[in-house]
Formats: sequence, C-alpha cells, structure tokens
Amino acid sequence: MKIETMVLGQVRTNCYLVIQEETREAVLVDAADRADIISRKLVDEDLTLKAVFLTHGHGDHILAVEKLKQDFGVKVYAAETEADLLLDPRKNLSEDLFGIPAAVKADVLLGDGQEIEAAGITFQVIHTPGHTPGGCCYYQAQEKVLFSGDTLFHGSVGRTDFPGGSMSQLVRSVREKLLVLPKDVTVYPGHEGMTAIGFEKKHNPFLG
Repeated sequence: MKIETMVLGQVRTNCYLVIQEETREAVLVDAADRADIISRKLVDEDLTLKAVFLTHGHGDHILAVEKLKQDFGVKVYAAETEADLLLDPRKNLSEDLFGIPAAVKADVLLGDGQEIEAAGITFQVIHTPGHTPGGCCYYQAQEKVLFSGDTLFHGSVGRTDFPGGSMSQLVRSVREKLLVLPKDVTVYPGHEGMTAIGFEKKHNPFLG
C-alpha cells in the first residue's frame, strides 16, 4: 500500500490517494477541490480510482466530488450521520465560506465500526463526532494508518465553532476512539503534517 498526498483548495486541504501498488487501484480520501489536478494525477500514474472516502462534509473536503463522480463513475462513502450536512450547502459551509454551493449525496452510508473494502484494501470506519456530527476516520490496521480528517491534527484537534460542532464531544471522540489505537499508528490529518497516536497521547494539549 502506498499513500500519496495532494494539498488542494483555498485552505490547503490534504487529499490522500491510497494505492494498491500491485493492481494500480486507488482510493481517494477527501476531494477538496481541483478535480482537474486529481484526474491528471490518476491518469499520469495509470491509476484506477475505485472509491472516494469522505471524512466529513465541509466544503473544503468535497468540492471536487461531483466532477470525479462524473468522470470516473466511482461511489462516494461517508458516515450515515453526515448525510444531511453533505446535502446542505449552508450547513457544509461550501456556499458561505467558498462561494461554491455544493450538495453531495453519498452513495454508501457507513456505520461506526463498519469494515469496508475498496481497491483491495480493508478499512475500519471510526465515527468521531465533534468537528461535525458525522465526522469519521478511516483506519487501516495492517499498515497502522489512520486518516483522521479534521478530528485530530498534529498537536491539536479540529475546530468546533461551526454548526453542529462540540468540543466536549470531539475530545471524547479522540480519547475514546483514537487514543486506544496502537501508539505507532501514523495519522494522516485533513490539514498540515502527519503525526502519530503515541505522540498525540503524550503531547497534545487538548487531550490532557
């Protein structure tokens, strides 16, 4: 399994291509913006896009979704508790913050703890509400990799001042759902650099 990062959009969102190297199939975790750049990368690297996983529904993570669905015919996965926010351009902030109203209908709605397979890779869905009501993370246990969206960052956690946010709920999600993972799990967040569960458990000031 190989992971490639694209930093796209107005607020520099991390979009991750999770690649099964033998088959050249890939999963995209979050589709911030610039579908043209994402498409070009897929073509240039001879990759077949099999799915788009959304960690949550805010505009800076979804603006490229519809174009990618049209071009590649892939299904979009998101937590079942995020369905309403994804469909509402005001709630998902795409209209107010980015001036591009976006309504995304997820093709596959996911429950907490559910295991899903795409591109020959198995992920576990971890529901982590707090940043949004239906925020979730995707955990790949064999490679010890977690895609945390805007739930957990290097030395920080996601902001909770948007509609549906809750700091107490977010901190509880991280403590009870993420910090119980092995300390050597590498965390790929929605913005900025990577971190590790062990580092956050020891040093994150929001989780003390």
